[in-house]
Amino acid sequence: MKLLHVVGTRPNFVKMAPVIAALRAVDPGGRHVLVHTGQHYDRMMSGIFLEELGVPEPDHMLGVGSGSHAQQLGGVLEAIAPVLTGERPDLVIVPGDVNSTLAAALACAHLRIPVAHVEAGLRSFDRTMPEEVNRVLTDQVSELLFTHSPEAAANLAAEGIRGDRVHQVGNTMIDSLVALEGRFRGRGACAGHGLDPGTYLLVTLHRPALVDGPMLGAAIDALAAVSESMPVLFPVHPRTRAALDERASALPEGLLLVDPVGYLDFLSLEADARAVLTDSGGIQEETTYLGVPCFTLRDNTERPITVEQGTNVLLGLDPARIAEVPGLIAGGHAGPAEPPPLWDGRAAERLAAIVIGRDRA
Repeated sequence: MKLLHVVGTRPNFVKMAPVIAALRAVDPGGRHVLVHTGQHYDRMMSGIFLEELGVPEPDHMLGVGSGSHAQQLGGVLEAIAPVLTGERPDLVIVPGDVNSTLAAALACAHLRIPVAHVEAGLRSFDRTMPEEVNRVLTDQVSELLFTHSPEAAANLAAEGIRGDRVHQVGNTMIDSLVALEGRFRGRGACAGHGLDPGTYLLVTLHRPALVDGPMLGAAIDALAAVSESMPVLFPVHPRTRAALDERASALPEGLLLVDPVGYLDFLSLEADARAVLTDSGGIQEETTYLGVPCFTLRDNTERPITVEQGTNVLLGLDPARIAEVPGLIAGGHAGPAEPPPLWDGRAAERLAAIVIGRDRA
């Protein structure tokens, strides 16, 4: 087969690394084309992930870069169309819900190239989130929809998507964790920040609803208050850093604000954290697998299974509730649980078998 894989952001690499490896293993004589849109483009958000995950060098670098939703969609559509026309793949595989995902899927729909969507069927039911619109539209134009949790199939059925297009394979992001567990367990990345395992709150915040307005300042002030009772380590996403740089007031002392870290170091920090505060979807999943309490600063989640498992608590989009985190940790309101079904490190193998089976049918 000729398969074309599209990645663009940090989470895409984590989801697609095991998929690319599994498909190469079952179809070594095939052509496996990797397209990197460049939606994330600096080394700590992009390049180091390719290195640490063992993803091959991209065959096509589109260099789209940052910009508004419309600019990124338009940029990827314009740049990927000639790649698709030249390569004419049998199948294009897109992960997740970022702008690169939707743009690649739309380009394939116009060129009548089949699309497979990894992480299909997730829904927050909040259409104000760009990612939600990206998910829904990508699923509608995809021929193969690979889901990783039971509720996803019901979501797709409610939107009129035929069941024969839907395959529950498990979570390919967890495949990456399982493959790398021997490398990040015991890595001790927290020591590089003067911290001991099990003592600190790890923070990631980057979504526009929180970062692009006054709530970011309130969140920083609340985190500063938390830092009086436990260390707070905050690797700052470039989007968040830009917003913080615009603040007129100085940043509070006590917060450990650091640049983004590589994937292995972040997994080490995550595994050794007392708890994690985030607005990221993928981190809700990682902490569920790792058994680390997670507190999500959002009104909703497209990953309700993490809440059902007991590892994730939705705080709402309310920075004032950050003050509750130390008490929630002490009260055991989030904690270890068994990973959900098929979060076992073999999701990519199941996905690859379906793709190859489709080709041979």
